[in-house]
Amino acid sequence: MPTRKERVTRALISVSDKTGVVDFARALAERGVALVSTGGTHRALAEAGLTVQEVSDLTGFPEMMDGRVKTLHPKVHGGLLGLRDNPEHQAAMLAHGIVEIDLLVVNLYPFEATLAAGGDYAALVENIDIGGPAMIRAGAKNHESVAVVVDPADYEAILAELSEHEGATTYTLRKRLAQKAYARTAAYDAAISNWLADALEVEAPTYRALGGTLAQAMRYGENPHQKAAFYRTGEDRPGVATARQVQGKTLSYNNINDTDAAYECVGEFDPAESAAVVIVKHANPCGVATGATLADAYARALACDPVSAFGGIVATNRTLDAEAAARIVEVFTEVIIAPDATPEAIEIVGAKKNLRLLLAGGLPDPRAKGLCVRTVAGGLLVQERDDAVVADMTLNVVTRRQPTAREMADLAFAFRVAKHVKSNAIVYARDGATVGVGAGQMSRVDSSRIAAWKAAEAARALNIPESLAKGSVVASDAFFPFPDGLLAAAEAGATAVIQPGGSVRDPDVIAAADEAGLAMVFTGTRHFRH
Repeated sequence: MPTRKERVTRALISVSDKTGVVDFARALAERGVALVSTGGTHRALAEAGLTVQEVSDLTGFPEMMDGRVKTLHPKVHGGLLGLRDNPEHQAAMLAHGIVEIDLLVVNLYPFEATLAAGGDYAALVENIDIGGPAMIRAGAKNHESVAVVVDPADYEAILAELSEHEGATTYTLRKRLAQKAYARTAAYDAAISNWLADALEVEAPTYRALGGTLAQAMRYGENPHQKAAFYRTGEDRPGVATARQVQGKTLSYNNINDTDAAYECVGEFDPAESAAVVIVKHANPCGVATGATLADAYARALACDPVSAFGGIVATNRTLDAEAAARIVEVFTEVIIAPDATPEAIEIVGAKKNLRLLLAGGLPDPRAKGLCVRTVAGGLLVQERDDAVVADMTLNVVTRRQPTAREMADLAFAFRVAKHVKSNAIVYARDGATVGVGAGQMSRVDSSRIAAWKAAEAARALNIPESLAKGSVVASDAFFPFPDGLLAAAEAGATAVIQPGGSVRDPDVIAAADEAGLAMVFTGTRHFRH
């Protein structure tokens, strides 16, 4: 196994992101490293007063085709791939005038950024880098001798090594850089292949590649014995991955998972129509409400399950204001996420130094397309994001009694929430607020009973004599396979039901609803969330 240090005498630099590159190149030149570069990078270095060889002078071949062909040449790839301790390789290099390249500094055309910015097809094709990935892979393959840098964040590490080892890099560093280099080209190709699959409307590509960029290494994952890290995919969707953290401790694995669940749920509620607040605990909403103000919505959401809200995540659909912030910080909360926050609200939250405040800059679009991925043993499950929205559904009243206008509004509200509750999901709601949530049970009737019990407990906490489920509506994420779950809701005091329908026993369930005097609406759309 090679362990030797390799002296850096020549560096090829070709970067799209020129952050720090002039200072880095200057530091290399001061150590006697010869510089070779291409196109815009060559201009930037030359204008900074550095002596730098144009790659076309190295190859003896001009750049052409708008820069599409410039580094795909034996004098580049031979200099990267040639083995220093192989006499045949060295003889070939000598015979063909190929000089060794010891350091490769390349970052790629900004395909991901162009995609995120909504670039058209032609612009995206032009931002597919060819020479960059080819050089990266060549240099990384020969990491026995070549150091490959694909990230400006590694410039300091290279310079530190050169200082410590008299102008040489260590094999340990070159291996680490090679791993990062291959991961970068893999993520880059994943973005391109997934974009093309989407553009071509290929529902199930033969090969599915996924990639991401490290956002945060974590102390542990879901449990302390599990290692974990958080990666950003580059998808331009407002949420936990794109938000700015204003203050608070580093987010944990569970924080990120729960915050995503909360913000995706609150994105269902148009801020132009009403303020909305979602409180999440262990990835399930334990309280959701709309209101005239965020403070009002928070108070109503909290009333649904104040016990579970302790240590939870709070998401808002409007700019966090001082009044809402003051109410939220009264209860121990792990994370607040909002589109924005007023300076007064930031100051109030700032008094709780461990409370994380995230500002996402916008709301996720519940109708936007996207992919959801889950691992299973030996494979990946990939599906489209659930972009079905109740406002777009045709609601079919299947009972003799029609829902009232108030019931219909609450039914739509409850079904929005049920979409974000783990299956089997039952949600009781009244006047634009949840009053009981049953989640994740093996039996739907158990979810219905748990939600009813939660509603009764919430009433006791508020010193209200009757369960909050009295006069409520109930939403089910999937059909009732038997009348028992529906009857449990009726016993709890619900007056109307919304569910997908589609069971072979729908006639029995409808008959039970009619006998109980319930109004029931079918959506035709299921919202399983496992």
